[in-house]
Amino acid sequence: MDDDDADYMQGSEDEDYGFAYSDDDSDEGGSADVENMYYTAKSKKEDNPEQALKEFRAIVQQEDEKGDWGFKALKQSTKLLFLTLHRPADAIKTYTELLTYTKSAVTRNYAEKTINSILDYVGGGKSGPVEVEILERFYEATKAALTEAKNDRLSAKTNLKLAKLWLDRKEYGRLQKILTELYRATIGENADDQAQKGTQLLEIYALEIQMHNERKNYKKLKEIYNASNSVRSAIPHPRIMGVIKECGGKMWMGERQWNRASEDFFDSFKNYDEAGSPQRIQVLKYLVLANMLTGSEVNPFDSQETKPYKNDPQIVAMTDLVDAYQRREVHAAEKILRENKATIMDDTFIKQYIGELLRSLRTQYLIDLIKPYTRLELSFLAKQLNVEHEEVEELLIGLILEGKVEGRIDQVSMRLELESKHSLQKKRYSALEKWTAALDSIHTTVLGKNHSGQRGDFGFGMPSESLAGEGRW
Repeated sequence: MDDDDADYMQGSEDEDYGFAYSDDDSDEGGSADVENMYYTAKSKKEDNPEQALKEFRAIVQQEDEKGDWGFKALKQSTKLLFLTLHRPADAIKTYTELLTYTKSAVTRNYAEKTINSILDYVGGGKSGPVEVEILERFYEATKAALTEAKNDRLSAKTNLKLAKLWLDRKEYGRLQKILTELYRATIGENADDQAQKGTQLLEIYALEIQMHNERKNYKKLKEIYNASNSVRSAIPHPRIMGVIKECGGKMWMGERQWNRASEDFFDSFKNYDEAGSPQRIQVLKYLVLANMLTGSEVNPFDSQETKPYKNDPQIVAMTDLVDAYQRREVHAAEKILRENKATIMDDTFIKQYIGELLRSLRTQYLIDLIKPYTRLELSFLAKQLNVEHEEVEELLIGLILEGKVEGRIDQVSMRLELESKHSLQKKRYSALEKWTAALDSIHTTVLGKNHSGQRGDFGFGMPSESLAGEGRW
């Protein structure tokens, strides 16, 4: 028994049948003959596909009523025509005929598995590139049959499968059209539908978020991301939440909100890990990157969820990078990036933030480097950092403006002059004196107002006329 027959057997698990018994053995004999014809034809698929195709057609033609063997013969014919003989137009004809059997000839589960199987290999490119027109014809035939059968659940699944296909092919115009149909069918006019179909709605959001992420439309991405977070009554597959959180993390990275990006990447990693998706490794790299950009001293591999992947061959380079970052060893970090191009720098998303990471690391290294000195040549600092003179000057200006370095740059002699400890203390004392003088001034002003209010009264700041008035009582 091959996979096709196994699907058939599994497809009948949830179905309820009423068996009719008869003393007439002619039906059993006829069924045995058809079964023999089917397996004979099937045995010729590899060596003589054209002959196998003719014999499968003979099975369909000899059936008085549509039944199991005719359905299976059409399934094999479609597969032969599409994958082996590369005749997609003929495959569409046999597939359209097969869809007419799904109403009553076979169980609903088996029909759904067969449809999904065919659409998977049609869109999967197993037989080479498939023209868009061919794909559309397969899906249009499927949608028409499902609409006629009023199978809304499978119709929605088919549209989601087609949407994923257009996303993979970057056919964004066609994808947007399918997404509009899906939203209309899922949300409808009743707001309660959104809660009832929350799981399906999250799947649609996941597809649209990926589209906006690829097109770098971050404004729309954020809108859909926020909408996905508002869905409460849903039990989504962890892979779906992994996708949403991954795109959310990338969105926050674009806005330089490293902490929020780190949180979303961690959630994405956990969901991908639960789903067993290989994407968890890539997202773990993003998590490590975001964590370093936050400037956190916490090692991301200290958590229970990430620790098992610390020694993964694709992660080891990121682990070493974290160690170098936490030790402020900028030269070691640069060496790791040079020697691990395939696992780090070949990722376009990581690559666009490596410059920012190195800048952060060089800044910390520079702060530690200049601490013991009062005066340094910019050329010396450039040599220590292994960067251009202009970049050192830019880093120092930023540190001075942020108040992390007390000093000034002498652009004539190209030297950094740091303020001495005595000078800093003098500045502090001067600031304290100004603060004290300001307090004295406020104190004097308050006393002055108080004295002016007490003129002619009994010391309670109330006018004498008022007290005189009270005396009359």
